[in-house]
Amino acid sequence: MRRGSGSTVNQQAISVWVRDPRIQKNDFWHAYIDYEICLHTDSVFLTKKTSRVRRRYSEFVWLRQKLQENALLMVKLPELPPKNPFFSLNSAQQITERMKGLQTFLEQVLQSRLLLSDSCLHLFLQSDLSVSMIEACAAGRTNFSVAQAVQRSGLRRFHSEDDLPKEISRSCESDSDSSESRDSEEKIRDLAVNKVRSTGSLDLLDSSYRTRTRHSDAYL
Repeated sequence: MRRGSGSTVNQQAISVWVRDPRIQKNDFWHAYIDYEICLHTDSVFLTKKTSRVRRRYSEFVWLRQKLQENALLMVKLPELPPKNPFFSLNSAQQITERMKGLQTFLEQVLQSRLLLSDSCLHLFLQSDLSVSMIEACAAGRTNFSVAQAVQRSGLRRFHSEDDLPKEISRSCESDSDSSESRDSEEKIRDLAVNKVRSTGSLDLLDSSYRTRTRHSDAYL
């Protein structure tokens, strides 16, 4: 999604974009799409003024549920694009519509001062933590704070024993995105939705390998 929309809280701008859908594979048979969330702001409510993270649809579902739980009945949460049992990784239209809906959801959430005070929202938008670790961090069950998790986002992930206590087991509600199979990656590339950026580098490495192999054969 190329155009972002700004919201204001106390005249402070918060612009958010949801864009760059990519196929991620769980295994040989199962895949899902995640999206890049880009945020630019001068708001005092947010730790980082510029951030990028990747989230999938089921994580948005978790976020909405968590925000609603924390806000109780004080705020009516905006709706997410509906879950579609026939959602296809091959459909550029479905992917685009979902992406627009996710951006609209975030734009509306970021207009609420109450929701902006929620640590889960901050970690969702500006950290690399999984949803289970977001819950643990927001509840004070990690040896790093919310601010530290946000500041260290993009530098490295919290996956060492020094950084984390035992991660609390909690799986996100699976979305039908993950039910697609092997052809999906090729078709979505044709739709120019998922470009594997490392392809060129892999081709160069493969070419270099073949050249070295020919040289080695010459000495045998």
